[in-house]
Amino acid sequence: MLDFIGTVVTATLMVFAVNAVIVFMDISRFAKLALALAVGLWIGLSAAAGAAGMIAISKPFPVVGIFVALPLLAAAIATGWPAARTAMLSVPMPLMIGLNIGRIFAVLFFLLAAEGRLSGPFPVFAGWGDIITGVVAMPLLWLVNHEGTRRANAIAAWNLFGAADLALAITLGVTSAEGSPLQIFTGPGSAAMQQLPWSFVPTVLVPFWFILHAIIWVQLRRRAPLSHPAHAVA
Repeated sequence: MLDFIGTVVTATLMVFAVNAVIVFMDISRFAKLALALAVGLWIGLSAAAGAAGMIAISKPFPVVGIFVALPLLAAAIATGWPAARTAMLSVPMPLMIGLNIGRIFAVLFFLLAAEGRLSGPFPVFAGWGDIITGVVAMPLLWLVNHEGTRRANAIAAWNLFGAADLALAITLGVTSAEGSPLQIFTGPGSAAMQQLPWSFVPTVLVPFWFILHAIIWVQLRRRAPLSHPAHAVA
C-alpha cells in the first residue's frame, strides 16, 4: 500500500513540477516541447533503471550517481548560452518556492522506516529537512512579494537550508546504503530509495529541486523581478 501511495505522490510531483516550470518559462513553444520531451525521456530512463535494479548504490558502477549529477551538469553547461540562462532566470521565484511545498511528503520516509525499509540517520535528517523546507515555503510565498533586505535574507536562508538538506540526504543515502564502499551505517539504510517508486526521489526530484535552488540563488544575487507574466515567443 505504501508503494502505491509513493507512486501516486512521486508521479504527481514530477508531472506537476516539471510542467509548471515549462509553462512559465519564457521560451518559444518549440523549445517548451523540446524541453518537455527531454525531461520525459529522463523520467522514462529513471523508471527503466529502477525497474531493472540498476539504481542500487552497491553496484560496481553506481548508476544513481549519473542520474543525480547529469541534470545538474547539463543545467550548469546550459548557463553558458545567454538564451538558456535567460530562460532559466525567467521562471518566477514564487513558483519555484511554491514547488518546494511538495517536499512535505517526505513524511512518507518515516512510514518506510516504520516498515523497516529505511534506517539510520537517513530517514530522520532527510525527512525532517524536507518537511521543514516545505512548511517554511508556505509563509515565504507571502513574504516573496514584499521588498526589502529582510525579505531577501529570509529567502536566502531558506534557500540555503533547502539545498543543504538535499546535499545531506545524498551523503546519508550513500553512507547508509548496504554494500556501498562508503557505508558507515548498518541496516537497510537507504535501501527503499534504490527501488521504484522511491528511486524517483534521488534520480529526478532531488536534481530538479537542486536546480531550482540554484536559480533562486542567482535571482537573489541579481535582484531579479520576483514574478513575470507567462508568455511564449512564437
